[in-house]
Amino acid sequence: MPSPWSEWSPLKGAPRFSPAILAELLDGGQAFRWLREPEDIWIGQWADHIVRLRLRPDSGILEWAAPTSRTAQTEAELNAYLLAHDTASVLDTLPWRSDPHLARCLAAFPGLTLLRQPFGETLLGFLCSATKQIVQIKQMVALLAERHGAALPLTGTDTPRRLPTWEELAKASEADLRACLLGFRARYIHQTARFLAGNPGWLETTEAAPYPEAKARLMSLPGVGEKVADCVLLFGAGRLEAFPVDTWIIKVMDRRYGLDGWTPAQIAHFGRTHFGPYAGLAQQYLFAYERGPGKVSPIG
Repeated sequence: MPSPWSEWSPLKGAPRFSPAILAELLDGGQAFRWLREPEDIWIGQWADHIVRLRLRPDSGILEWAAPTSRTAQTEAELNAYLLAHDTASVLDTLPWRSDPHLARCLAAFPGLTLLRQPFGETLLGFLCSATKQIVQIKQMVALLAERHGAALPLTGTDTPRRLPTWEELAKASEADLRACLLGFRARYIHQTARFLAGNPGWLETTEAAPYPEAKARLMSLPGVGEKVADCVLLFGAGRLEAFPVDTWIIKVMDRRYGLDGWTPAQIAHFGRTHFGPYAGLAQQYLFAYERGPGKVSPIG
């Protein structure tokens, strides 16, 4: 019987990664649907795609495989998901020459970039994130997919399930959502799902809007504050000017930049001013460096 997965292929245009950098990219809080399998193989999902990634031990070349029935469709989408940003050019515009701490962060995580995820899925993931650690958020979104998402029609594989759409979530009761370990977040997701189901096109309009307008629109949704809105825009809409401020960034700005006692809104303004139009990429390096090896990150 032929393998249900394609042969391993190099991902064209991908930078060389170390195992630690690839782990930070896939499992450092940008996305919540990646799992590490034996032999350092990563399996991840977004939209109706499922893919495996690995590094060649001798070279750091990134290789990928997909279900054979989906290989052609997945290749282009994987490039858009992993390589949406010209990170090397953007990094050179950041103020690392005059900011020694930023320079240390960039040197510590060579090749780290930002994923470009589906906008609606990113909103769902970060609505689950309040005061939770990454492992808990991953458990919640996995349960949402298992209980409310459609099966992917992939011949010859197990039957993975995609995340539910907002329209599908609108059909679930708040109690059904609580059963996915969402806690108080179930109410926010239930209310947001009903609003989005009743306002077709709202997410698409928001994703395309200028950053200040898009952020304000997201913050009108139940449970979406400034940090969640900025995460959704950074990781789901490619708005590199977004500068999410969580507990780790507050620590960074206190310890490294002397912003003791500043509010999250003030810190976000400082971040966008100091780091410029690509502040969100700088934020990811600051975040990764501050957590450091072996540290656990609450996303709240």
